[in-house]
Formats: sequence, C-alpha cells, structure tokens
Amino acid sequence: MNLPPPFTRKKYGIHAVIESPRGSHNKYVYSPGEDLFKLKKVLPCGTAFPLDFGFIPHTKGEDGDPLDVLVFLDSPAAVGVVIECRVVGVLEVKQRKQKGKGAWMRNDRVLAVAACSRGHARLKDARDLPSAVVDEVVHFFEYYNTMEGKEFRFMKTGTRQAAWQIITKQCT
Repeated sequence: MNLPPPFTRKKYGIHAVIESPRGSHNKYVYSPGEDLFKLKKVLPCGTAFPLDFGFIPHTKGEDGDPLDVLVFLDSPAAVGVVIECRVVGVLEVKQRKQKGKGAWMRNDRVLAVAACSRGHARLKDARDLPSAVVDEVVHFFEYYNTMEGKEFRFMKTGTRQAAWQIITKQCT
C-alpha cells in the first residue's frame, strides 16, 4: 500500500488509514513489511470499536507504532480505506504493556472528523463532543486493555491545537 503523506492541504487536515471499522468485533492491523492488513484478534463478546480506528501514516508514537486516530464518520469505513480528515482533538492517555509492571508510555488517540462527513460536520473541536461520547470511547479502551492484561489511564481530552502539536512532533 502506498501510504499517503500524513497531512492534507487543509488546515488541521490529516490522512487516516482505517484498520478496524466502527462496530467491528475484529481488530485488524496493517503490516508494513508485508504491505497488507492482518486479523490480529477478535474482541471479547459484547465489545466493538465505538468509532473507526486507524493510524496517521508517517508518524510514530512513544510505543513505536504510528499515531492512533479515531474517526467520526456517518457510516463505518472499510479496512484499508484512506480518509481525508480534520483533526478536532486528542484523548491524552498513557499505557503500560503489563499490569503493574513496566514503564508508562503515552499512547494518545487523535480525534478526527472525515472531511466528507455530513453528520459530524459541526464538530470543530473536542469541546464540541458530548461527554457521553468521550466516556464511551475511554471506557472501551479501558476494558480492551484490561482484557489484554495491560493498563490504560485516561488523562484528559485535548483541543485540536494540542492534537496538532502531538501529530507534528511525531512525524517521521
């Protein structure tokens, strides 16, 4: 897959590559060495991705992976789709690979709206998000990490400016 640049030409514009669609019970990951998407795992019964989940190409977070992105879109996207998005905020979080052991590392989730979304076009900043939506997403990742034997700590919801700083610092 020829990954696009991280940024679009629009202000706060990024490209997001979708790994796991909203509503999916399957966790897919992109394998750059093989240039394909693989099924990594099936989520526990009763759980599904609350938003389209993917990564921002040509970025690298503290965990060594590309920055995670959660995309607000009117309908779930397909695995591997590249979506032009507008950054609206970030969930600032930290994780440990094993509960009670090891160092904490940042593993933020950028929040973005698909540029073509009609239903979420009004979202300009994380402050526009209902707290129930943020709570649902945070709860999903808390549960998901607990089931993996990892620790997850939500610190705060950051503005689009905070998200933009995180993205630009972590471009490769």
